[in-house]
Amino acid sequence: MELRERINKSAMSPYQWLIIGLCVLLNALDGFDVMAMAFTATSVTNDFGLSGTELGLLLSAGLVGMAIGSLVLAPFADVVGRRPMILVSLALAAGGMFLSALANSAVELGLWRVVTGLGVGGILACTNVIASEYSSDRWRGLGIGIYTAGYGVGATLGGMAAVSLQGSYGWRSVFVFGGIATAAALVLLAVLLPESVDFLLTRRPRNVVERLNRIARRIGQPAVTDLSEAHGAAGRAKGRNKVGDLLAPANRRTTLLIWLAFFATMFGFYFVNSWTPRLLVEAGMTAEQGVVGGLMLTLGGTFGSILYGVLATKWSSRGVFICFAVLSAVSMVLFISSAGILVLAFVAGVGVGMLINGCIAGLYTVTPALYATGTRSTGVGWAIGIGRIGAIVAPMITGSLLDAEWSPVQLYLVVGAVVLVAAVAVRLLGPVGESSAANSELADASAR
Repeated sequence: MELRERINKSAMSPYQWLIIGLCVLLNALDGFDVMAMAFTATSVTNDFGLSGTELGLLLSAGLVGMAIGSLVLAPFADVVGRRPMILVSLALAAGGMFLSALANSAVELGLWRVVTGLGVGGILACTNVIASEYSSDRWRGLGIGIYTAGYGVGATLGGMAAVSLQGSYGWRSVFVFGGIATAAALVLLAVLLPESVDFLLTRRPRNVVERLNRIARRIGQPAVTDLSEAHGAAGRAKGRNKVGDLLAPANRRTTLLIWLAFFATMFGFYFVNSWTPRLLVEAGMTAEQGVVGGLMLTLGGTFGSILYGVLATKWSSRGVFICFAVLSAVSMVLFISSAGILVLAFVAGVGVGMLINGCIAGLYTVTPALYATGTRSTGVGWAIGIGRIGAIVAPMITGSLLDAEWSPVQLYLVVGAVVLVAAVAVRLLGPVGESSAANSELADASAR
């Protein structure tokens, strides 16, 4: 039995859970990054004299960078390795944070926000793959659920830190803190994070057996004595790092469906997280109550990812995702319809946050298994990048529809329908064993 298959079938070791913990830390940096800009927006606007449109562009700059990072940087991980690309991406994100603190104009700040986003985009694509590859079959859903929950933890703690730092030292201190935290994560991962087993098995870099055995010892598995040449040759043949491979006949249907699912889910996720406080006010709440409603979403989101993971240990990951997506659409309508009843609205808000974050965890769980090792980071990176496009356009479309006098209920109905599209797309993927990747390398080496 190969090391890859032993990882899939064995109990999770403490070192494997440590790797999941490192990935949680990196996902928390994403949450901090998004909330840091949101909480400093007023101070930045006052400093640079920004209009509403200019502030909107600045807030979108980081998301644009994340999309580009996922699309452009992640594919290199299929050539040079997941670990090196994570470290390079961390260095980019740390540099962007520090330079953001030194910005003398909105244009400069926007540029450094794009650089930060590039790093974060590369980090997310690679850590999603690492977390999936070091999880066993039984615990993969829970591992990815815990990983996804890192976003909510980072957003909550990062938002609290941003408020405190900004009040004492000004908005630039928030980005200095972010740079220090990211640089510290870079050092920590340089010491503790291993390379992907799947990458080592397929690309066969120098000293591959020694590197695999070092990993095997850490996770409590027997030493590797020989490597299957057929597996290595197949992996190298598929490791060309061509984005076009994602749309080759063997992968085209799977790729287009998962792109649609990511776009629709991220559209819904960023709609509820960006616009809920404002729309609750439009629906009749006070400004303070609207903020509390937004916090309920964040609170629910942290638990929703873990709930998804727990359920995925018992049932199909795709089936759990479909249930979460359908219930998420229903809960959105109940949430905005109950705005006049505070307690009910806040409870529904927790439900919306739980379900839509669970959907994100579901896609992070499902996607890596759709692609063979040679295209896995490329496939995951492009799926996340397409999803980020949904994240970018959702707030803009919502603003335009509000200007066209759409009501909050109408907006939530439309977004609920969009999230249902994600459920349909994942349902059309079919059983796990039908994916082209599973039919070849993953079925042979990963037994997925």
